[in-house]
Amino acid sequence: MLKRRAISIISLLVLVTLVFVGCDGQAPQTEPQGNEPQGEAKLEGTVTVVGSTSVQPLAQNLADAFESVEPGIKVDIQGVGSSAGVKAAHEGTANIGTASRELKSAEEEWGLTKHVIARDGIAVVVHPSNSVSDLSQETITKIFKGEIKNWKEVGGADKDIIVISREAGSGTRGAFEEIMKLLEKNAEGKKVSVVREDAIFAEGNGAVKANVAKKETAIGYVSLGYLDDSIKALKVDGVDATVENIKSEQYPVARPFLMLTKGEIDAHVKAYLDFIMSDDGQAIVAEKFISVK
Repeated sequence: MLKRRAISIISLLVLVTLVFVGCDGQAPQTEPQGNEPQGEAKLEGTVTVVGSTSVQPLAQNLADAFESVEPGIKVDIQGVGSSAGVKAAHEGTANIGTASRELKSAEEEWGLTKHVIARDGIAVVVHPSNSVSDLSQETITKIFKGEIKNWKEVGGADKDIIVISREAGSGTRGAFEEIMKLLEKNAEGKKVSVVREDAIFAEGNGAVKANVAKKETAIGYVSLGYLDDSIKALKVDGVDATVENIKSEQYPVARPFLMLTKGEIDAHVKAYLDFIMSDDGQAIVAEKFISVK
């Protein structure tokens, strides 16, 4: 009798337990374990980019697109010149330094990592009213050195030539003078510019463009991305300054766009660089410059 009553009590307890556990039709919940995925952490931080004024507009366009994908990351871009950008990367005052020229031999020794994000042509430009449309590299060099001073000497109007160049430390100037070769000379073991002393030295591509657009007898040079109807790009050795001609290496005045880092980089900096080299990033590059993929 007692045995039968004990069995009945046990059966009742089991039934009550089943009712409480299964009343909502779900299996009992367990506490999440610490090693289960909790969702990917969002990147946050600021990426400081300092350097070339030629790279600046492209870097900003890339940053705008990147920030829409990674809203937790702010990209701060400053255009102060290529030499300053290389130095900023070397000294760690910026996450990324930018340059619109190849590194100099002394800079190569600093152990920087080069990221070639694009290629660019340097257009030799005049006022739209100028009748001259094609000059050789040799003639351009002579104009910038001051050996040719009047447009009539190259088939143009009888007017004095105003030379517009870039400020010292400019990557565009460095690349232009290096490509033209005879615009530099060695002095005490250093390369020195031989651009005519009475040239107008403008700060940035935009300033060169503005000067040429205002002065009918001016000649200057700007990054390909700055071309518009306010200035006219000359053919160089019979070749137009176009993306196609730069890719085919027919146009002679071209250079790389570099982003420079040093040592290990933070995840948010890497994310920005990875975006630039992605298909989406390179599509933005290709809008005005030459993609590297």
